Amino acid sequence: MECPKYRRVILKLSGEALAGKMGYGICGDVMERVAKQLVDIRRSGVEIAVVVGGGNIWRGAAGSAQGMDRATADYMGMLATVLNALALQDAIEKLGVDTRVQTAIEMREIAEPYIRRKAISHLEKGYIVIFAAGTGNPYFSTDTTAALRGAEIGAEIILKATQVDGVYDSDPRKNPHAKRFTELSYIEVLRQNLGIMDATATSLCMVNNIPILVFSLEDPNNIYRAALGEDIGTYVRGESN
Repeated sequence: MECPKYRRVILKLSGEALAGKMGYGICGDVMERVAKQLVDIRRSGVEIAVVVGGGNIWRGAAGSAQGMDRATADYMGMLATVLNALALQDAIEKLGVDTRVQTAIEMREIAEPYIRRKAISHLEKGYIVIFAAGTGNPYFSTDTTAALRGAEIGAEIILKATQVDGVYDSDPRKNPHAKRFTELSYIEVLRQNLGIMDATATSLCMVNNIPILVFSLEDPNNIYRAALGEDIGTYVRGESN
């Protein structure tokens, strides 16, 4: 077994990623693949928490753009993340690893409320912890949730699984000459508006010195590779000394 680089990590998993090629809803094959990697990571000795998005079911920004009250649309998005979290919990536990879903909006019949000390205790006991319902507040993204929860639980890195294999200076799906960065500073991300995470999330990572690794979810083993510290994707960190 490989020797992992990190002790505790947090994975930001977008809702869109869970939809796979369907573009909407939850793809069983993707969920199974993600769950298997999370189980392998946990069994390698790395403590892992997951923040899930809800864009495969509902996006608050899209609802707001259609004229819906922004706070209402965002709360609906938070509920969508809970659906994804429960589906991921089910997939993981079918593979024999215990999980806990914690939500920022109380719904005690189906999940625990978010309690920082309890989340850390679960991780130390070997559970995979899934954070749902964002921060519990409208106007904040699940990227910001990942940065916030990462700081609260003492994660050593945020792993951000995306649909491209790193950060580029332009959209590689539109520009075949787009340049991929192997490493960036937080300031470079903010100044160039590279869109790795929103500015609030990036600033939180910068203040708390939490590096971000951006990589593609397309490779079926990339989450595992990233958690063990392999050199993939784009690494975002503080300014070089």
